[in-house]
Amino acid sequence: MTKVSLLVTALGFGLGLAGVAQAASADQAVAGKLNDGTPVPVITLKGKNGVSAKILAYGATLQSFVGPDAKGRLADVALGYDDLDSYIHHPNYFGATIGRYANRIAGGRFTLDGQTYQLPQNDGPNSLHGGGKGFDKVLWKVVKVESGPVAKLVLTHSSPDGDLGYPGNLQASVTYTLDDKGNLGITFEASTDKPTIINMTNHALFNVAGEGAKGGAMDNVLTIPASTYTPVDAKLIPTGELRKVAGTVFDFRKARRIADGLRDGHDQQIIYGRGYDHNFAIDKGLTPDMKLVARLADPASGRVLEVLSTQPGVQFYSGNFLDGTLVGKGGHLYRMGDGIALEPQKFPDAPNQSAFLSTRLDPGKPYRHTMIYRLTTNAASR
Repeated sequence: MTKVSLLVTALGFGLGLAGVAQAASADQAVAGKLNDGTPVPVITLKGKNGVSAKILAYGATLQSFVGPDAKGRLADVALGYDDLDSYIHHPNYFGATIGRYANRIAGGRFTLDGQTYQLPQNDGPNSLHGGGKGFDKVLWKVVKVESGPVAKLVLTHSSPDGDLGYPGNLQASVTYTLDDKGNLGITFEASTDKPTIINMTNHALFNVAGEGAKGGAMDNVLTIPASTYTPVDAKLIPTGELRKVAGTVFDFRKARRIADGLRDGHDQQIIYGRGYDHNFAIDKGLTPDMKLVARLADPASGRVLEVLSTQPGVQFYSGNFLDGTLVGKGGHLYRMGDGIALEPQKFPDAPNQSAFLSTRLDPGKPYRHTMIYRLTTNAASR
């Protein structure tokens, strides 16, 4: 059994392995080619309960995540594109693996051991999601595709010293797993030969009513077990404060409809983000084992997406910059609020904020972030 399988079993996710050999499948095909003619693999993981995930080697991208509703009707809950060319020519981080550094770094600069490093400034004055050609825009190498009780895909990428300004030769891997209970595991691992920084995550945008559903994702009901969040300035950089959510539109400790606070112009933070684009400090913090960091539910269909992670934060982004210029799956024109991201992570701009948990990575001390997207229904949860 793989380490990921053992971890999932130990956490009580009920893989039900006895007598279920080869229950989950992993199949590889070709999605298309890069401009230079290099073929791009696409791998489909499928569990016997109908949940499936399609992953592009380009950007180690979660292209689709399909699951049944309470009546057994299948729908894709992840925003994105039907074709490879759109991911290449109209990138928007849909489902992509983000690195080396997820979220924003102020001024695109950080200092490590007395040396200052400059990253691309691809978000106004800031560096966002690695800066320019990050992990989301490279072709990852497929090293394992495996069916079994837990279907498995392993992808790797080498980022050289100085890549986009980051120090250190970095060896990164992403492992996707899918079982028969709707658990899509994603494990990010990396090692370096000199001190650097790292903060990897997945940037899927979800609507558990189904991608392209009328009304978007704003009727989805969200829970985040966080008593505080990190407020931002006008450039969306954390101020360094941990602000209590109590009495604000940022309080998701009890399940709440997303739309209820999305356009509340009384809160300056909502104005800065054009909605929600904020990191929540999970009450349990950084943990060796996975814990719930967010729960998204659609009352109409009964679908439930639970996000579990070892990380101390989760970025809730309500799709504020979707402006109707991107044509997604099935010809759907994506608009503000059509999908939301729930990105487990360490905190934004942590390399410049000593009060935040360090994102430093040193030689001989590998990085590991394990998370799960669990897609079920209310009926299955009872």
